[in-house]
Amino acid sequence: MKAVILAGGQGTRMRPVTLLNPKPMLPLMNRPFMYSFVDWLKSHGLTDIIFSTCYLPEVFSNYFGDGKRFGLNLSYISEERPLGTCGAVKNVKDRLDGKTFMVFNGDILTSLDLSEMKAFHREKNADITIALTPVDDPTAYGLVPVDGDGRVIEFLEKPGADQLVTNLINAGTYIIEPHVLELAPEGQRYSFERGLFPLALSKGCRVYGYLSDSYWLDVGTPEKYISAHHDIGLGKIKYEFPYPELGDGIYTGKDVKYSDKNFESGPAVIGDGTVMEPGAIIRPLSVIGNNCRIKQDAAISGAVIFDNCTIGRNSHITDSIISYNVEIGENVSIDGLSVIGDNSRVEDNNILTNGIKININSVICKGQIRF
Repeated sequence: MKAVILAGGQGTRMRPVTLLNPKPMLPLMNRPFMYSFVDWLKSHGLTDIIFSTCYLPEVFSNYFGDGKRFGLNLSYISEERPLGTCGAVKNVKDRLDGKTFMVFNGDILTSLDLSEMKAFHREKNADITIALTPVDDPTAYGLVPVDGDGRVIEFLEKPGADQLVTNLINAGTYIIEPHVLELAPEGQRYSFERGLFPLALSKGCRVYGYLSDSYWLDVGTPEKYISAHHDIGLGKIKYEFPYPELGDGIYTGKDVKYSDKNFESGPAVIGDGTVMEPGAIIRPLSVIGNNCRIKQDAAISGAVIFDNCTIGRNSHITDSIISYNVEIGENVSIDGLSVIGDNSRVEDNNILTNGIKININSVICKGQIRF
């Protein structure tokens, strides 16, 4: 069975870190998010994978190539213009060999059992099977109520409070029989959620929902992105860390310079070649990339720091994102889901908090922001 990964979005909710980096290739525990994604597919026998890209497509192919070194067969199709979720799959139909295929939104972190989902699809003789997951607040999503057999009754797009007949939402993973794709228009922007799925249901297709309470997170905002790292660190989802464990949930790469006094406790992840000076403190749920330098008396807590960053003396980074090649000066405080874009410099004595976002290639002069 072939798989199509939808990875063409611009990641606008994650800007500025997605201005130079496609969202599915942002680091997750110091490896591209998509690395873990395709490894999950591979664990369920899905090794023939098509990437549908549009935004910064070369980043995917430069990293993965043909996939052979990952034990995969990868190919790529880049849209000239955004075609929507279904339009993107219609665009690759000639590569699907007229057989049952799977579709994945490329920004979901989940432990969904794809093998069980495939078995469910065959058992129900379904034309479409949609993975469904329960959420606490379903008003921000499209709801998918099902009957006692799992057959979809209707699709409710972002309902009001008086329409909450279920808390099950579309989890962004589908199994589709090839004939269903003939219902989709050619070369047009078209969605599964508001287009093909309701249309197929109205035409009597057998549309089923596969219910799962597996871990599921849409990693599409700074808050969710940081939560993904924290949840992995806390063991809420099974994850293969990229480095060996020192102990107490602390994972370090090669040539890391540290002392035991640098760590309060795990979990924490530190990339290759990173230097932690004496007096620097790495608190739980911190993830620091490759070739970073954490200077004396700096403190990192629950933050995600990308490669090639410097954190100055007595600076504190808490629950925030520091993108690639960023230099933070002395006595700087960054917290509250704040985001610093690539190649930026934040000079001494700045306070950045409350979700502030600093654009790529910026320079924040000494004491300029106390937000």
